[in-house]
Amino acid sequence: MPPRKPASKERKPAARRSRKPGVARGPEPRETAIDPGSRDVASLRSRVEGEGGAVLGAYRDPFAGAPLLLASLPLKRVAATPFQRDLSRTHADRLAEAIGAAGLFLDPVIAVSAQDGFWSPNGRHRLEAARRLGMRSVTALIVPDERLAYRILALNTEKAHNLRDRSLEVIRMARELAREQPRSKESEHAVTFESPVFLTLGCVYAQRSRFAGSAYQPVLRKVDRFLESTLPAALRQRDQWAVRLMDVEDR
Repeated sequence: MPPRKPASKERKPAARRSRKPGVARGPEPRETAIDPGSRDVASLRSRVEGEGGAVLGAYRDPFAGAPLLLASLPLKRVAATPFQRDLSRTHADRLAEAIGAAGLFLDPVIAVSAQDGFWSPNGRHRLEAARRLGMRSVTALIVPDERLAYRILALNTEKAHNLRDRSLEVIRMARELAREQPRSKESEHAVTFESPVFLTLGCVYAQRSRFAGSAYQPVLRKVDRFLESTLPAALRQRDQWAVRLMDVEDR
């Protein structure tokens, strides 16, 4: 008879880490409301009214207590950020149909002040749907920190990003920042760009839409790093790497 195997000890299920709530922060509910006529939102209110909009209300952000403004803006004065992902006509069509069927445009777009009107960093498809429906105005949540336009990627839940969409949005964002802040280093924008891989593949996708980026992503994750050079110089370097990747793809 074969030797008996020692009885294996029953494994205890791994203990789950308890996710304790964080330290309480932010305003209490009754501390959230702000008088729209107060000094806290005076500059935002002036900007909204100057663009032909109307203030609907004001409140403090529940996380950090920053003053925010809810407003109705002329649709023609709100544009999607230029570095946002490309418009999906199919998605815009479906969204317009859904809004028309419901008879309600419920979700406000996020907006920040721009040189001409307002920029919305996460509302391209809602804005396009509103235009197709002939809407005159759009409800917007006005944020005082204009840097949010470059930080919205991680917060965006409007439509899931695939690798191509995310890479294109990041590289467009990088080129816009290179024009606005040419002396800043690429590494200083690491949080904004999330991953250097998006920058490199973004340079490729900008030239070749049908590129098998997912095949190169695992390797790039191991070797690609944020550069310490200025943004314009870093983008020139990444354009060169993009050419090499396309050469490899063509072999």
